Amino acid sequence: MTAVMTRADCVARDQRDPLRALRARFDLPDGIIYLDGNSLGARPRAALARAQEVVSREWGQDLIKSWNTAGWFDLPKRLGDRLAPLIGAKAGEVVVTDTTSLNLFKALAAALQLQAEGAGAARRTIVTERSNFPTDIYMAEGLTRWLDRGYRVRLVDSIEEIPAAVDDDCAVLMLTHVNYRTGYQHDMAALSRHAHAAGALAVWDLAHSAGAVPVDLHAAGADFAVGCTYKYLNGGPGAPAFIWVPQRHQAAFSHPLTGWWSHAQPFAMSHGFAAADGIGRALCGTQPVLSLALVECGLEVFEETTMAAIREKSLALTDLFIELVESTCRKHPLGLVTPRDHARRGSQASFTHPHGYAVMAALIRRGVIGDYREPEIMRFGFTPLYTSFADVWDAVAILKDILDREAYDTRAERSAVT
Repeated sequence: MTAVMTRADCVARDQRDPLRALRARFDLPDGIIYLDGNSLGARPRAALARAQEVVSREWGQDLIKSWNTAGWFDLPKRLGDRLAPLIGAKAGEVVVTDTTSLNLFKALAAALQLQAEGAGAARRTIVTERSNFPTDIYMAEGLTRWLDRGYRVRLVDSIEEIPAAVDDDCAVLMLTHVNYRTGYQHDMAALSRHAHAAGALAVWDLAHSAGAVPVDLHAAGADFAVGCTYKYLNGGPGAPAFIWVPQRHQAAFSHPLTGWWSHAQPFAMSHGFAAADGIGRALCGTQPVLSLALVECGLEVFEETTMAAIREKSLALTDLFIELVESTCRKHPLGLVTPRDHARRGSQASFTHPHGYAVMAALIRRGVIGDYREPEIMRFGFTPLYTSFADVWDAVAILKDILDREAYDTRAERSAVT
C-alpha cells in the first residue's frame, strides 16, 4: 500500500512523476477530474488541428486525390503498425478498422473456420464468461445462429469454471483480458496455453487493456485479438477499433465480411473475391478517414513513454485510490470489486454502493467524472498519461463529502448513457 496520505504528499509525488509532462498533451477541462478514460479517453491537443487539416486541406482542397497524396488508403495498416508495439504485435499484423464488435465477428469466424479445416472439425462450442462485455456475447451468439451448424456459446459463471469448460467440444475460448466491470485481469498466457492444450484457439478482447496494461500477444500465445482505440488510446468517440492476426494465421485467415478493401486488387473491380495477402484480408469496406486520422494523435503520445512506466503509475494511482476510499469512507457501504493483487488488476477501481448510480451522478455534478455499470458498480478509470495523484486525493475527498452528507438523489431519472 502507498504511504502517501496527505494532499501535499500527492502534489509532491506529481512533481516527481516521470510522466508528468504528458498531461500537457491533452486538453482537459478546468475544474474537472476525469476518471473515465476506461470508457472514453480525453482529447489529445493535437487532435483539433489534425481534424482541421483533414477537413480543410486534405478533403477541402485536395479532394479525392488525398486517398493517394495524403496516404488515406494506407491509414489502417500504418496505424496498425504504430499500435502494434503496445500489444506485443509485429509490423504487418494489426489494422485499425471497423468496430470492436465487427472485428470480433471476423476473428471468431476465422477461428471457427481454422478449426473446421483442421483437427478441431468436430468442435462446436465457443466458451466465454457470462460477465463478459455483452456485445462480445451478442456477436458470438449471432455468429453461431448464422452458421446454423450446431455451434453454441457456453457461458461460465466464474473464473474458476473456465479451465473445465475448455473441453473436447470447445473450438474457441473467447475472453476479455480486463473485465469491464471489475477490472479483473486474466492470465492471458496461462489461459491461452490451456486452450491450446485442449485443442481450442484463444481469442482475446483488449478493449480495457490496450494502452492501459502491458500486453504481449506473441509471448502469451494468443491466436487473435481485437480492441478499441477510444478508451486508453484516446482516439476519440467512436474511433475505429483494431484487429490482430499473427503472421502464422494470416494465410488461412478468412471471414464472411469480404468487402472490397480486403480484396487483393480492390480497384481491379473484378468479379469474384480474391483475398488480399497478409493483414489486409482483415479489412472490409471503405474506411472512416477523419476518425482514423485522429487515432494517430493518441498513438503519438505513447511513443514518448513505455508501457512499463505507464503500468507502474497505473498501479500507484489505483493503490492510492483504493487506500483513500477504504480509509476515509469506511463507515459507508462501499465494496471493492477490483482485485487488490497487482497481477490481476487492470487500470481501474470499481466499488459497489446500494445507490451507486445516484452517487456517481452526484460526483459528476461535482466535477468528478467516472461512470456506472449494473449492478451497483461505480467505475473509476485511471489513465496515467494525464491522471495525477492530486486528482485521486481530490476525487476521494469529494466522494467522502457526498457520502457523509448523503448529497445524492436516489429518485433522479437515469440518463440513457450511464
